Amino acid sequence: MAISDDPHGAVRNPKVLNDSSVLRRRPSAASVSGFFESSATVESESSGEESVKDSSSDDSISSDQNIAAANSDQNRGPDISSIKFTYRPSVPAHRRIKESPLSSDNIFRQSHAGLFNLCIVVLVAVNSRLIIENLMKYGWLIKTGFWFSSKSLRDWPLFMCCLSLAIFPLAAFIVEKLAQRKCIYEHIVVLLHIIIATTAVLYPILVILRCDSAFVSGVTLMLLACIVWLKLVSYAHTNYDLRALTNSIEKGEALPNTHMEYAYEVSFKSLAYFMVAPTLCYQPRYPRTPSIRKGWVLRQFVKLIIFTGVMGFIIEQYINPIVKNSQHPFKGNILYAIERVLKLSVPNLYVWLCMFYCFFHLWLNILAELLRFGDREFYKDWWNARTVEEYWRMWNMPVHKWMIRHLYFPCLRTGIPKGAAVLIAFMVSALFHELCIAVPCHIFKLWAFSGIMFQVKSNYRVVLVFAHLLL
Repeated sequence: MAISDDPHGAVRNPKVLNDSSVLRRRPSAASVSGFFESSATVESESSGEESVKDSSSDDSISSDQNIAAANSDQNRGPDISSIKFTYRPSVPAHRRIKESPLSSDNIFRQSHAGLFNLCIVVLVAVNSRLIIENLMKYGWLIKTGFWFSSKSLRDWPLFMCCLSLAIFPLAAFIVEKLAQRKCIYEHIVVLLHIIIATTAVLYPILVILRCDSAFVSGVTLMLLACIVWLKLVSYAHTNYDLRALTNSIEKGEALPNTHMEYAYEVSFKSLAYFMVAPTLCYQPRYPRTPSIRKGWVLRQFVKLIIFTGVMGFIIEQYINPIVKNSQHPFKGNILYAIERVLKLSVPNLYVWLCMFYCFFHLWLNILAELLRFGDREFYKDWWNARTVEEYWRMWNMPVHKWMIRHLYFPCLRTGIPKGAAVLIAFMVSALFHELCIAVPCHIFKLWAFSGIMFQVKSNYRVVLVFAHLLL
């Protein structure tokens, strides 16, 4: 008969001392041998949650009272008899074959959160010492005119040029509207788009070269000009393809599996949204989020201001003094030049990381949130890239998508080999990097162009094929 809590008619076992105690049996020799053969942990063996039957009685403990007894055991602490038996010196301490956490077979199965936190602590400690040492050596070098000064007013021609860049998307819209109404021929449309896109780049270059502007102002204008050029090319190329698909469908010449994601339409609203959206690839409609998170946007703006200040602090306090106190790399000792370059590498890395975080994460996400732009894959995990080519495909997704959509695959469709298409894509990227650096500095040495082209992993056969295509 089961033990009941009812005081009337309940059968009490004389071995039960009180209502809250649990009926237990002392481990026998058979249970001892079973204990040594078990692979369970010590905690599970000493939990005391299993019911025990009395050898002299057929009574069993009911499930509800068993749970209550287990909870009572947990509140009361480990059972004395279990502890006395379980933690004996004869209990095996080694039961399985195990590898060390840092062994080659086990290192990638472990969580390295603790090591990551340790590295953060070390970086904070080391850089705090460097900051204190720098302040003691040079003092506070950031002046009051770091953010804005009277010299910035002389860059007003660049500011006016930046505002006038809006004329080129308007001109492209007029050309597309005429093409939609079939007022001009297709080859005239292509020619006009080429003229508009080329002028959008050459006009800022001439303004920067004629004006004695600051480096930051020139870089900003050149970046905006390159972005406008890429967007204009995407706008013209996408509408050209939509027109071709529409004409093929109307004539019944399209393939059976041809499917247009969007109808061909020329809308000024779509163009205006595209010109301010954080993407370089045009399409009539984009995935949109349901609402704007205003509190989230405010927090990202605060982060943007903080990390921009950190970037400026590193440039003014570390990079500029090192450059001013260094000799020309080709006029001094080679070991001294190497030491200077290595000393500049760490602050340059910090500036690059701050720039990446500020622009690709903070600014583009802020812009996407304000415009309710849905696709926010502005970068991938480039820090896990195993090759240089993989890194270039992952760190700047807007440019990568533009290259794939409007340059790489069009080259393949025209019969250009894959290696030559990759080389063309790298050449275009290297050219724009050179423009963004050489034009504001007024120095045309092809340093940025050569640095990117040296990273191309192409063999001599690809170069010969490309040279053959040029000739």
